Amino acid sequence: MEVLLRLSALLVVLLVGTGLRVSGILDATRTDRLNAVAYYVALPALIFVSTYDQAIGELLSLELVGGLLVVFFTTAGIAWFVHRNKADSGRQGVAIVQSYHSNLGYLGLPLVAATFADPVTAIASVILGVVTLVQVPLTIVVLSTANGADAELAEELRGLAVNPVLVSLLVGLAIGSLGITFPGTAVVGLDAIGSLALPLALLCVGASLDVDLPSIDYGATGSVVAVKIVAMPVLAWVAFSALAVDTATFAASVVMLGTPTAVSTYVFAAQLEGDEEFASLNVFTTTLASIVTLFVLITLIT
Repeated sequence: MEVLLRLSALLVVLLVGTGLRVSGILDATRTDRLNAVAYYVALPALIFVSTYDQAIGELLSLELVGGLLVVFFTTAGIAWFVHRNKADSGRQGVAIVQSYHSNLGYLGLPLVAATFADPVTAIASVILGVVTLVQVPLTIVVLSTANGADAELAEELRGLAVNPVLVSLLVGLAIGSLGITFPGTAVVGLDAIGSLALPLALLCVGASLDVDLPSIDYGATGSVVAVKIVAMPVLAWVAFSALAVDTATFAASVVMLGTPTAVSTYVFAAQLEGDEEFASLNVFTTTLASIVTLFVLITLIT
């Protein structure tokens, strides 16, 4: 019941964000500012607090990295197979990337932090870093190839080097691995800031959703939902069960890979000539449907 109430609260905050957009309170400029606070302040604070007292050897393992890569590329392969015959290249590329590109930062990590103990959150932070390094370049390649759009992949990769999520992860792991003592008052402050990551992210996601119901392609959207929030977490469950990892690694991996399509895929679609409306719809649909699937996953794990 506690998990259901928590996920229901997430849905409420998501819909509040949509309502604030419709009412004009959260216009594009304010949403961008709120998004910046979540991405550059709250989320890095959450990641740092989760990892600053953990040595990298305690969190990163061959089983974890191997399992993540197997699940990720298997899901990407399934997505290509399912959507390969779409006549509309703008929708084809979007459908493929939105079937594997997970909302690890805005929803995954904050949700894990709010639901599980600290060791699970620490591993989830590492998962965020590892998968981000893979899914962002692949998404750029898929969209630019499908749509014939120019993409500065090298520039995007350079951007990853200064990505606040990855930087905070590396700094936290470095401090933990070196055994550096970090001031307790600073940790308390950062923890408070990090707790804002989930509500801020949900407001931003809700404010970015704009769906035109008459134009919905139910088959295509249904396929994205099925691959992203059903097939991918099932693959994660099977893979990490076979790898016999510890409980914390299993829980973090399955929940993180069971998150909905990332909002950033809408941005990539807009930049690389994909179908923006279709991308927005899939973010909305996978996010709403994931309330149910994440409840099932968390209930089974706990």
